[in-house]
Amino acid sequence: MSQHSSEDSLWFRRYRPHQDPAARLVCFPHAGGAASFFRPVSFALRSRVDVIAVQYPARQDRRAEAPIDDLLTLADRIHGLLREQPELPLTLFGHSMGAIVAFEVARRCTAKGPSPVGLFVSGRRGPAIHREEGVHQRDDEGLLAEIRGLGGSAAEILDDEEIMRAALPALRGDYRAVETYRCPPEATVHCPISVLTGEDDPKTTLDEAKEWAQHTSGRFDLRVFEGGHFFLTSNMDAIIEHLDRHFETAGVGSGI
Repeated sequence: MSQHSSEDSLWFRRYRPHQDPAARLVCFPHAGGAASFFRPVSFALRSRVDVIAVQYPARQDRRAEAPIDDLLTLADRIHGLLREQPELPLTLFGHSMGAIVAFEVARRCTAKGPSPVGLFVSGRRGPAIHREEGVHQRDDEGLLAEIRGLGGSAAEILDDEEIMRAALPALRGDYRAVETYRCPPEATVHCPISVLTGEDDPKTTLDEAKEWAQHTSGRFDLRVFEGGHFFLTSNMDAIIEHLDRHFETAGVGSGI
């Protein structure tokens, strides 16, 4: 399968393609989220990096597809497609549910090689920590109330009942995937893990964010930002700078 196959373009979005990239960054959205959430990263990242944003089934142009409501199956599918990409130093970046998907993809890369050079996780507690929340088992109103409480969507979208109803299958499938996921406490990757968290995130306490340190044999660092669960949107400049430094350390040139 070539880099530009139909399967590749279905799952992977490159908003700013590079002709001769020196490294690759793969971005994994949150529950109910789409690849376009990471569009600003593609355009703002100054380094010569192949930025891929993952488009899960059941949203936007894939809304006619059924969601994949098993997180390990989702990670298997994405990992298989990544293995068919031209080999480059690989960094993974996931937010909320996407952090767990990124971690599971990193585990598969660690087992089958080559290991990623970095894993960035945000808005998510350590993978072995389980909260019994049952959001995917709520009725439609309960599910929408959860989304409103996190403040991750623009107010005009949240107020548009038709759009939100159309998003319900993806939301419910994603929540089921992440809420039924269980991580062995001993599960680790070899690459460094960089954790980003919001100081007022109701989904992740500081102690829960620190638990990511138990899941790497490499370096660990933690950065705390102002904001709640979607602190990324108000701190994007600082996060882009953080990613830039990572790629500079990895020897990726800046520019195009």
